[in-house]
Amino acid sequence: MSLRARIDSLVHSRRAQVFITGVILFNAFILGLETSRTVMAVAGPLILALDRLCLTIFVIEIGMKLFARRLRFFADGWNVFDFVIVAIALMPATQGLSVLRALRILRLLRIVSVTPRLRRVVEGFLAALPGMASVFLLMGIIFYIFAVMATKLFAASFPDWFGTLGGSAYSLFQIMTLESWSMGIVRPVMEVYPQAWLFFVPFILVTTFAVMNLVVGLIVNSMQEAHSEESNVATEAYRDEVLARLIAIEKRLAEGAGGGGTAADESDRRAG
Repeated sequence: MSLRARIDSLVHSRRAQVFITGVILFNAFILGLETSRTVMAVAGPLILALDRLCLTIFVIEIGMKLFARRLRFFADGWNVFDFVIVAIALMPATQGLSVLRALRILRLLRIVSVTPRLRRVVEGFLAALPGMASVFLLMGIIFYIFAVMATKLFAASFPDWFGTLGGSAYSLFQIMTLESWSMGIVRPVMEVYPQAWLFFVPFILVTTFAVMNLVVGLIVNSMQEAHSEESNVATEAYRDEVLARLIAIEKRLAEGAGGGGTAADESDRRAG
């Protein structure tokens, strides 16, 4: 086995994945401690050193994968994802790039690439995006229609909520999420416009209980399809393994039967 093959086998082994998962979780804990002024005042240098150690481990891992697979490394989308996350962490956090210090917590997202179950969730979500785009387009059309109507109906009495098209859209978004929608917006509006419920109730029924459930249904369906594909692949692999074993057993039995017949013929010849 070549050096590249050994390194590839090592870095993709179960133990290596468990170790990297542990480093990711530990690094997330360290980054959380960095937000505490009290902790940084007591053990700031140690925490920063541990953070650099975790980043060094990630860089070594990516380097080993690049050495083992070279350009084939970028053929896997999850490898590209890991590479980008680690590259962001390596950028200097100075002057205009100081925001990158906050983006270091993105390293925690690497837990997705090393956990098959989380990868299945993300893949299901990505598979649902085309269908979700159509649903979001429909949602945008509905929001635009209702925002125009709300601005026309309620702007005069409630300019803070419905004075502009953008303000109306934001207020309707709050209503759609059911966050303080009744006592915070709808009931005060109904005190001035008693029939306003004829506007708000259909909006909630259409957006919250119909369109958003379409999004949830698309995501669940995509995840089920991804799980079914994974199960089919695992079943086919197991079937191929069983078939290979049966062929090997049949071959051994045939060789044994052939060898036994030859020995019997030799014995009969000698007896004769």
